[in-house]
Amino acid sequence: MLTSLPLDGLRFAFGTLTVLPVRVRRWDREAARGGMLCAPVAGLVVGGCAAGLGLLLLLLGAGPLLAAVASVAVPAALTRGLHLDGLADTADGLGSGKSAEDALRIMKQSDIGPFGVLTLVLVLMAQVAALAQLYAGSWARGALAAVVAAASARLALTLAARAGVPAARPEGLGAAVASVVPRGAALGVAAGVVGAAGAAGACLGGYDGVRTALAVAAAVAVAEPLLRRCVRRFGGVTGDVFGALAETAATAALVVLCLGR
Repeated sequence: MLTSLPLDGLRFAFGTLTVLPVRVRRWDREAARGGMLCAPVAGLVVGGCAAGLGLLLLLLGAGPLLAAVASVAVPAALTRGLHLDGLADTADGLGSGKSAEDALRIMKQSDIGPFGVLTLVLVLMAQVAALAQLYAGSWARGALAAVVAAASARLALTLAARAGVPAARPEGLGAAVASVVPRGAALGVAAGVVGAAGAAGACLGGYDGVRTALAVAAAVAVAEPLLRRCVRRFGGVTGDVFGALAETAATAALVVLCLGR
């Protein structure tokens, strides 16, 4: 059983965080812990697919704007839009001004309110604008940004699943993964992702290495206040909150990668 835990964790990560045909064989706390620790690995695959489509369009003669739109569309498609949906629902819940119980009920509704629409539009515009700028400057930096953004998004989920962060509901994905990751392990994964991002960026130059590492650090730093706000407002995390954290972290990483260019 112990030797199967890493594989079970990968299955959990890909089976719950992507639409890839990976069967989740275990749905217990140990598998959830492994899955959330492996979440950035799922991000690497999603980001690699996003970068691949963007580069293919550039190779075929498309402009950086179209490549950027494609690189934003791929993560949405590979998650069935669940992270974007979670972002919109969380925005509606936070903006409702209702009690925690009523806000959670609003978040479960299928429609999207004005706060959700506005947030979706602004976040998607920011992601496309940032990637278009990066692709226009260098195809390599644009592709790296797509991968880093996706990995940063899933790293935010690892940190949000750390011990001490409660679930807002007794059911759902939020309840399944809430508090499953030891704090030390979450910080270790974060350090590993920051280091790996810095090493990848360093292949394009020393300044790029520093900027890329800072982009990941900034992504989780920006996601943390949102997480704390949601815990205070809703009493804990939900699947929608995880989606909002992912999109917030991805956007923050892309913005940082654009600065100073």
